[in-house]
Amino acid sequence: MNTISSVTSTFKEDLAQKTAYPILFAIAVAHLFNDLLQAVIPASYPILKENYNLSFAQIGMITLSYQLAASILQPLIGLYTDKHPKPFSQIYGMLFSLFGIITLAYANSFPMIISAVVLVGIGSSIFHPESSRISFLASGGKRGLAQSIFQLGGNAGTAIGPLLVAFIVVPRAQHSIVWFCIIALLGIFVLYRIAYWYQNHLTLRSKQKAVIVLPNLTPTQVTFSIIILLVLIFSKFFYTASISSYFTFYLMDKFQLSIQEAQFHLVWFLAACAVGTLIGGPLGDKFGRKYVIWFSVLGPAPFALLLPHVDLFWTGILSVIIGTIISSAFPAILVYAQELLPKKLGMVSGLFYGLAFGMGGLGSAVLGALADEKSIAYVYQICAYLPLIGIIALFLPNLKKK
Repeated sequence: MNTISSVTSTFKEDLAQKTAYPILFAIAVAHLFNDLLQAVIPASYPILKENYNLSFAQIGMITLSYQLAASILQPLIGLYTDKHPKPFSQIYGMLFSLFGIITLAYANSFPMIISAVVLVGIGSSIFHPESSRISFLASGGKRGLAQSIFQLGGNAGTAIGPLLVAFIVVPRAQHSIVWFCIIALLGIFVLYRIAYWYQNHLTLRSKQKAVIVLPNLTPTQVTFSIIILLVLIFSKFFYTASISSYFTFYLMDKFQLSIQEAQFHLVWFLAACAVGTLIGGPLGDKFGRKYVIWFSVLGPAPFALLLPHVDLFWTGILSVIIGTIISSAFPAILVYAQELLPKKLGMVSGLFYGLAFGMGGLGSAVLGALADEKSIAYVYQICAYLPLIGIIALFLPNLKKK
């Protein structure tokens, strides 16, 4: 009897160390739902701008409000859950997003729109740190692959959101945004199932002696590397903010496209981002994260420089190339940062997701004001130089473990 109990215990402990693909795909689906709800916000900008006669600066303030709510709380939540894991906390995050979507659907003023996006931002800030930790724990050592699967869900949601808005909201009215509550409810159901796995996994791991693999770097080198990664996050997300928030306006202004036509072009860019995210993590596992980071941040530079000077056909082609390359950076950056600070997974995930949202929000606010002052085309001429910052990735050390 004791032998059977021992074998069962060993089997469960081994199971806790294997790659849990069902959980990885489930958390990716939850990420899809979460980021789809986020994507409803920028996808609705043309409608909100027309309904309430908003300026580009006000559009930027909406994004900044949402992104600040999503960014400031994330490192704090991650730091707290490093010490006190909360398997069911993501459900609370999805509830915040649900209430935010309802508020956005029936908002009748600029302050109400701000309140709605802040609620969605809070939901996102609760969701990401623990979800990233779950993908790490379910990876079975394939961390780049796990993070890519997780990020693929988010990018897919970001791509699908504008498409659904184009089909559901644009032909009808702002109130039809309320249909996206169904997505939030599905997310709660998926997260409920994941939470039980996470709870059981924590129980199994608590019975084992944790082995944490540290990088063979000095504290100064670790700090320097984190700073480089944060600068790269600035470059990547400040540039992508110019696409996610203003690409539809740029296409409508330069090529006289309708809202729906411009949304479809945005979807192609976002779909390319999903593809890039999927390949970035595994390439980092295989060839080294430093080289993937360097290529994915610096690589889009020549295409970004060309983008403001080409016709509609080549604008679509270049946007897909840029999206594919630049999106491959984040899984590699996040896993690299987690390997620099393996004892603080939640804090690191919250910090980098939070900074990503923060840079996106700051970028939207600054670029919106710049578009009002100059023109929307001028924004893309200036932002084209941002990927050149990626050259500093050469100074990242090659990680060796001890």
